This record gives sequence, C-alpha cells and structure tokens, in this order.
Amino acid sequence: MSKPTMVLLHGVGLDHTMWEPAAALLAEHFTVITPDLPGHGSRPPAADGTTLADLADGVVGEVPPGSHLVGFSLGALVAQFLALHRPELVATLTSVSSVCRRTADERTAVLARLNTARADFSASAAASIARWYVGTDVDERWIEWTRNTLSANDVSSFVNCYRVFATADAELAPALGGIGVPALAVTGSDDPGSTPEMTHRLASALPDCRAVIIPNARHMLPVERPDAFVDSITTFIGEHAHV
Repeated sequence: MSKPTMVLLHGVGLDHTMWEPAAALLAEHFTVITPDLPGHGSRPPAADGTTLADLADGVVGEVPPGSHLVGFSLGALVAQFLALHRPELVATLTSVSSVCRRTADERTAVLARLNTARADFSASAAASIARWYVGTDVDERWIEWTRNTLSANDVSSFVNCYRVFATADAELAPALGGIGVPALAVTGSDDPGSTPEMTHRLASALPDCRAVIIPNARHMLPVERPDAFVDSITTFIGEHAHV
C-alpha cells in the first residue's frame, strides 16, 4: 500500500536540508518531498519584485494533488497561499512557526530586520542565529549548518524573499477564512518571532484549525524538537486520514 504524500516547505534563507531530522521520522508514514523554494538552495536567485505568488508558482509542480502540505516560517505563508489558490493539491495544511496578521509593533520589528539584512547581511545572519538558538540544546552541527546556509545566500535574493516574509501575512490575512482543509498551526513556546499568540491568531482565522504549542522550543522547531514536531503532525493527520 502506497504511503500518503507529504510536502515540506522550508523557511527564508534556508533550504530543503533543514528537514532532515524530521523527514527521517516522517518517512515511516509518508512519502516525503522537500523542494527548495525559488531563490534558495540550488535554485536561481530570486529577482527584484518577487511575490508570494512567485514563490508558490516555483514549487507548485512538486506538490502532487492531495498532499499533506507543511510549511515552516516563509514556507508556511507559501503553503497557505497554495491552500487558498490550489486547494486540489492540499489534503491538510500544517503551518509551522508561522506569522499571522502582524500587529503594528510586530510589523515594525520585522521591517527593521529586513533593513538590517539590506545594510549588513552578516549582522542579520548572526542575529538570526542568536534569535533561533540561544538557550537551546540544539546540536552544534545544526547551528553551524544554519550559519553556513544563511551565509551562502545571494544577498539580493535573500532580501527579495525576506521582503515577502515580512509583508505577505498582510496579503493573506483577508483570505484566510477561505482555506477549507483541516489545518494545524504549531510553534515553540519560546519563539520570539512566530509567537504562540500568532499561532492562536492563525488557528482562529482558519475555519478548521487547531493550535499546538511545543514547550521549551524556539523558532527552529523541526530541528530543535523533531520528535515532538512529528508527533504533533502525525496525531493531527491521523485524525483526518489513515496514517
């Protein structure tokens, strides 16, 4: 019997290899697909003016109909866009460490990070490492992987994609009620950017969505707590499909 398909979409400045800790566990239940978003990994740099629709168009061919779609951070916004505009592709939607309907203060903070990335990319990458990992017990090799992956970005491409991350939640906000598939919103209790409050905000905005907060975890939830992350997904999907 063939396994159901799960597609995992990574975050800004990263690539498909961020999923390795979780994908190894998910492969027991699913056929796992981990594409690179446009402007990331082996893909060409993202052009000026890149939109959320462009990022979605760049991966839509790798999402088979009826997939369990999982997006992390920027990937969560892409996944939400696909659930809205290509619902035939999406059996369930999981938004991991996702922003949602940023407040004025939250938008000011992310736009400041965007400006830092434009002005001093090295400082931006170092700040991300600190925000994601300080105080965690993540293996140093994954912290070094993150540092190296961020540093390898084409700076203009990163900025173009980060601008989407910083602004696209406002684009999505009025349409979130149109997502009809069963949905899960999950984040770490200690994520300072994609906060538990945002996760509850997203769960309230979607017609059929539950919120799960993983204790003692920061932004890089699939790397920091892969077992708890996978448990949350398989429990959720198991209630909606045979897994």
